[in-house]
Amino acid sequence: MRPNRLPPAPDSEHLQPSFRVVASLLPYLREFPGRVALAGACLVLAKLSGVALPLVLKHIVDNLDSQRQAVVAVPIALLVAYGVMRFGNVLLGELRDVIFGRVTERAVRRASLDVFRHLHSLDIEFHLARRTGGVARDIERGVAGISFLLRFMLFNILPTLLELALVAAILLVQYGASFAVVTALSVLAYIGFSVIVTEWRTRFVRDANQLDSRASQRAVDSLLNQETVKLFGAEKREAQEYDRFLIAWETAQQRSRSSLAALNVGQSLIVAGGMTAMMFLAAYGVVAERLTLGDFVAINAYMIQLFLPLNFLGFVYREIRRALVDMQRMFDLLGQQPRVEDPPQAPALILQRGNIRFEQVSFAYRADRPILDRVSFEIEAGRKLAVVGASGAGKSTLARLLYRFYDPQHGRILIDGTDIRSVSQDSLRRAIGVVPQDTVLFNDTLGYNLRYGDPDVDDRRLRQVLATAHLQTFVDRLPQGLETQVGERGLKLSGGEKQRVAIARALLKNPPILVFDEATSSLDSASEQAILQALHDAAEHRTTLVIAHRLSTVTDADQIVVLDQGRVVERGTHAGLLGAAGTYAQLWNLQLRESRRR
Repeated sequence: MRPNRLPPAPDSEHLQPSFRVVASLLPYLREFPGRVALAGACLVLAKLSGVALPLVLKHIVDNLDSQRQAVVAVPIALLVAYGVMRFGNVLLGELRDVIFGRVTERAVRRASLDVFRHLHSLDIEFHLARRTGGVARDIERGVAGISFLLRFMLFNILPTLLELALVAAILLVQYGASFAVVTALSVLAYIGFSVIVTEWRTRFVRDANQLDSRASQRAVDSLLNQETVKLFGAEKREAQEYDRFLIAWETAQQRSRSSLAALNVGQSLIVAGGMTAMMFLAAYGVVAERLTLGDFVAINAYMIQLFLPLNFLGFVYREIRRALVDMQRMFDLLGQQPRVEDPPQAPALILQRGNIRFEQVSFAYRADRPILDRVSFEIEAGRKLAVVGASGAGKSTLARLLYRFYDPQHGRILIDGTDIRSVSQDSLRRAIGVVPQDTVLFNDTLGYNLRYGDPDVDDRRLRQVLATAHLQTFVDRLPQGLETQVGERGLKLSGGEKQRVAIARALLKNPPILVFDEATSSLDSASEQAILQALHDAAEHRTTLVIAHRLSTVTDADQIVVLDQGRVVERGTHAGLLGAAGTYAQLWNLQLRESRRR
């Protein structure tokens, strides 16, 4: 049973929204400096046009009020000017969005690609420790945060601040200090209240996001293991577990919503107070004949024009805080450093013959659990070496070290005399083909998964490999052939079929070095014998490392290494090891008796 508490959330210290995150977006904006400048010019012109509208409206009202006999002349010109300026304001705003849209989309694309590439560059330990649903949700929200931040901060907050400055200057020059003071006090009160309350409620938003991610992680984990859930009849238990996460998320959302309501009410109160005070001043000025009716209309228009974007500014500031939190989580992924890295300017592996040598290799996944202890052996070029031993002896770890999923704590691994840590991982992995013990396929077609070994393979070569891997008959029986969908992680295929796909992919890659990690573990006896012959043909003239549990599959190996508790206890040929009557002979006799019983 799981404990009745939620898993620990990520350290909140690293989730505090920081405006330094904004600086990380600047490199993405430098790609289109012309577009940024042109969009900025449209922004300024649109705001100048918008700020001038109330003054035009003032003159229209004054002319209508005082010169009714000249209605056909002056007001018509002002009305046309008002319409043109109103349309120009909207047109410039739309042009700004169209021009800058390309910049936003490119920034989102670049940032998403950077994170995606970085995740693939991280070592396998990171991916084993993280939950896929949570990482995917962090990226999704982070990308949405980038789009929001670029669109609203550059073209809503900055224009609003510019408009505030222009309106305050006009009120001061045109109508006196009292109007400017009331405006300034209202704006400062509004901004101050919004900032303080938004800072207070940010933790509620952050908690809701974290719980949302954890609920998503739980759902993805459960759905990926749906077969196990059904085998144990645990559908109700899984639903209860998922609901526990949703209850916590619901509580956090309620706190977030309540705090948002308090923020909205306070902002509305400040706006209503400022508007009322300005209208009192304007009305008093009209009664005292210091202001005209047009001035009253203009002041009212300015206050509406001022507080509408200001009210929107409060929403934008709240959402920017949310976007910064989401972006921080995504960019934290970029801050993850891989444990397995290439040295600076690492050269490519230059393969000459394909000789592999393990020299005194020791490795542990954790300090208190050693796996390999001073393991040494050599695979001569073009030869086959098999590693056998009991479960947990460290056999599959050798393949992971050769492929540089991990680096050994002690010792080194050489290919043609070159330490594999001194060359690029990409060139190393291009030289090695692996048939893993557990084959995971993409949720795509069978053909896509096969061609993953060589995307440019032609149909003739593909048919040859299908025949070699004993897949051709299986493909011919499928109604959709190679276009058949294999399902999530390849679950629509049997274990044996997935393993044959893995063998075919490795053969299509056509590497000089092959690693078979329990390559026939999911095959029946008849299929195993056929595949063993295929593997034997594939390994011809290639350096081959075979990791096996069933000893009958490696009797043709040029050399067999026996591991026991991470140490090499025997080595030799099949016949020689049987004659030595040691650990290998004991394993052989044990498996032989089990085979006879079956």
